[in-house]
Amino acid sequence: MNIIIEGIKEAFRLIFSLDAEVFEVVLLSLRVSLTSLLVAGVLGIFLGILTSKYQFPLKHLFMRLIYTLMGIPPVLCGLLVYILFMRRGPLGSLRLNYTVTIMIIAQILMILPIIIGLTINAAGEKQDKISRLARTLGASPVQMMGLFLFELRGGLVVALVSGFSRAISEVGAVMIVGGNIDGKTRVMTTYISQLKGMGEYERALAVGIILLLISFVVNTILYHFQREKSV
Repeated sequence: MNIIIEGIKEAFRLIFSLDAEVFEVVLLSLRVSLTSLLVAGVLGIFLGILTSKYQFPLKHLFMRLIYTLMGIPPVLCGLLVYILFMRRGPLGSLRLNYTVTIMIIAQILMILPIIIGLTINAAGEKQDKISRLARTLGASPVQMMGLFLFELRGGLVVALVSGFSRAISEVGAVMIVGGNIDGKTRVMTTYISQLKGMGEYERALAVGIILLLISFVVNTILYHFQREKSV
């Protein structure tokens, strides 16, 4: 119990003292997770709506694959990305392993199926109604996509929140491809793992509390955006 109390005190101390090391890790974590969410969000929502709206060969197989990948173990995703970009791998010439770029790529691949799958679920019940409404109004393909985004905004916010939560809390994949290099690829989750290994439980718990606070703030902003759009 003392460790928890001291961890809470340490969290507030790190926040209000503007601890340089912690803030560097926090900023990198946000950079990686938000960039991953932006790319995966755009691709995932677009592909999810198209998958729900149109029939194509092997559609059911594709959807089963997406639902399977929604639960892919992060360490497996990280391992596959690492092998692709290792020196002897097919993309080794790019020399991206142990960089921020490869961490973003790993997180995109990990959260993309989540956003696609949840978008398909959100669109599945409404896509026929929205399509009929769009045709009645004589909407162009671009206008139809805009109508889909507006009508599905509640489900899309859930998809984005789920994707961000998976990205910001992930440790296995970014540890494998990023290496937890101080000042270069160290993010909050890998920092917590390192602190735990060093026996600095109070500081590890403090960083974990900061991670929860950041996740709460971002999720609150997304839900607030959803409510504003609903008015």
